[in-house]
Amino acid sequence: MATGVGTDWQAWQESWDRQQEWYMPDREERFRVMLDMVEALVGPAPRVLDLACGTGTITARLLARFPGATSTGVDLDPALLTIARGTFAGDDRVTFVEADLTDPHWPTRLPHESYDAILTATALHWLRRDPLAALYGRISELARPGGVFMNADHMTDDSTPRINAAERAQRHALMERARGDGALDWADWWQLAAEDPVLAEPTARRFEIYGEHAEGETPSVQWHARVLREHGFDEARPVWCSPSDTLLLGLKRR
Repeated sequence: MATGVGTDWQAWQESWDRQQEWYMPDREERFRVMLDMVEALVGPAPRVLDLACGTGTITARLLARFPGATSTGVDLDPALLTIARGTFAGDDRVTFVEADLTDPHWPTRLPHESYDAILTATALHWLRRDPLAALYGRISELARPGGVFMNADHMTDDSTPRINAAERAQRHALMERARGDGALDWADWWQLAAEDPVLAEPTARRFEIYGEHAEGETPSVQWHARVLREHGFDEARPVWCSPSDTLLLGLKRR
């Protein structure tokens, strides 16, 4: 999405959000609840770690609501990080770090040793259970005493197969309706990125890293809450949910 004066990073940011809403029409609601809980538990000027930050969607909403906040965005995707860095260029409240969350040493690349809030959305389902549990241990070490971790993601309950089937059917119907309205899906969006003069090279690198899609898992809410408690979060439970997704909050011991 180029203009006469260069790449329009805000347009790319907004197009990513619209593409994600193709799959999650209630996406903004989870962000609102996430920031409500940040304010309630750690205040209106938090130091935030935006984990698997993508284009910086959470950071954008964080700073719009809390101008005194700061954010460190971490991701491995070179194309999404290119958009994030372009979007927030010149904003000294924001830092971006390129790192692989499966690398046990990734926290050493961060500018701070601890954070008031660690936030992530629709990203960690790309990991399988063992690396995700290990990541939760590192997240616990980065959360300050009394700090929070929130993960908004797909969390499946295998004990409710008929409910799950109904949810999938409803979601597919909504997605087809959005397609009829001209919305871009995942593949369409990445095709546009691959054709963009600035994003073509980082997009090619991105697919070298990830392939078409990573093979992750979507364990239950109960699994996530249990593993967070095992790694030092005193309390852990959902604070928002939809038929397919949950916003799980872990509160660190003081």
